[in-house]
This record gives sequence, C-alpha cells and structure tokens, in this order.
Amino acid sequence: MAPALDRPGYWGPPTSTLEWCEENYAVSYYIAEFWNTVSNLIMILPPIYGATQVVKNRLETRYLVAYLGLAAVGIGSWCFHMTLQYEMQLLDELPMIYGCSVFVYCLYECFKHRSSYNYLLLVVLILFSVIVTTVYLQWKEPVFHQVMYGVLVTFLVLRSVYIVTWVYPWLRGLAYTSLGLCLIGFVLWNVDNIFCSTWRDVRQKMPPVLGAVTQFHAWWHILTGLGSYLHILFSLYTRTLYLRYRPKVKFMFGMWPVIMVESPKKH
Repeated sequence: MAPALDRPGYWGPPTSTLEWCEENYAVSYYIAEFWNTVSNLIMILPPIYGATQVVKNRLETRYLVAYLGLAAVGIGSWCFHMTLQYEMQLLDELPMIYGCSVFVYCLYECFKHRSSYNYLLLVVLILFSVIVTTVYLQWKEPVFHQVMYGVLVTFLVLRSVYIVTWVYPWLRGLAYTSLGLCLIGFVLWNVDNIFCSTWRDVRQKMPPVLGAVTQFHAWWHILTGLGSYLHILFSLYTRTLYLRYRPKVKFMFGMWPVIMVESPKKH
C-alpha cells in the first residue's frame, strides 16, 4: 500500500478491518473508493429486475429472496466502499453469507415437489449463518469470513457440476459461464491484493479514466455480480424445468439475460 496517495474525505478516517487497493477519495470527496463503489451497480439493478420477473411469473418465493439477497450484497458493498466504516463492512460481508445460503437452499432443493420444504436444510443453513455471524462479530478476522463464504461456494460448485453432468447437460454453458466469471473475478481480487503497490504506481502515470481499468477489485464486483446473477438464472432454469414449465432465456436490450416462463405442461 501507499498511504500517501490517500486523501481525507467526508466519512473520516477508515474504521474497517479491510482496505482495498483503490486510492481513498481520489475521485470524489464523498466516496472513499469511487470505482469500487459504483461497480456494485451490477449487483443491484439486474437482481432487482430479476425479482420483478419472479413476481410477474408467480415463481417460488425462494428465488425472489435469492435475487433480493444479491441486491442486498450490492447495496452493502456500495455502503462499505463509499465510507470504509466498520459497520458498513458488516453490511457488505454478512449478507454475502446469508445470500449464498439462500443460493445453496435453492440449488439443493430444485428437484423436490413444489409444495415441500426441506426444514432440516433450512435449519442447518440458518444455524450456520448465526454461528458465522456470532463468531465474526467477536473475532474480527476477515480470513474467517472469506473461508466460511468459500465453504458455501464449494457446495454450490459441486451441486452445479452434478446437475450439468447427470441431469441437464445442456445447461453446461450457463452453469460454467457463471462459475468461470466468478473464478476470473477471484483471480483479479487476489492480483489486486498482492500487487497493490505496483498498480498504484502504474495508475499515477495513466490518465484517470484509463487508470480506472486497473481497479481490479471493481472488476471483482462486476464479474462476481454477473456470475452470481447467472447462477440464480441457472438455478431457476433448473427448477422450472423440473416443474415442467417451459423456461426460456431471453436477452433484454439484446444483451442482458432473463428467464421467461410459459404455462406449465398439462399432465
């Protein structure tokens, strides 16, 4: 890190246990990490639209919660990177656990009867979330949060691979695109952390707009936001296929994928 490049700003000195590689208040006096903040729009606007489609098509509430959970992560991350305050850091990190728990429930329950609920899985995921929250509030170690989040992601990866290998192999493109985007984002997240001093030096020699391209934590938001959105799409597609609906992926504005559902088939 090169603290001399950071500037004072509206929210005062950072109180979070983490700071990222973007220079503080370099773009705006009111936003601590400008690019890391605005990049969260990809995790806010598309999931909100996805939630409206769930309501419109009268799909299961779990997918409404999944979309809104992703939007909540985006809003929390926006607040965290805008302020770099510890309370806002929790608003970012804890919803990651809760939202990913919802993803796990949706994907592991996609082959069950429409009216049934897996109460055991619900209890396990709620208990997991409560334990992680309690421990993290006492032991403010970001690596603990990252490992617990990684555990949930591992279950999602294993389940996704099972579905596209043994059940619906024609969904491999959607599933692997989602996983691939998240993996690339994770690589860039690590590059940003490991080579921070180098990237900060490079930015000083670039025009501001071009320098923004090297904000790899912002790219992490963009790639994982899109990857997470596609994961919900994959999970929802799998579920509606099992329920014998006729789901189709269509592209709004010629580029953004959404699920369109026709009436269920008659038995």
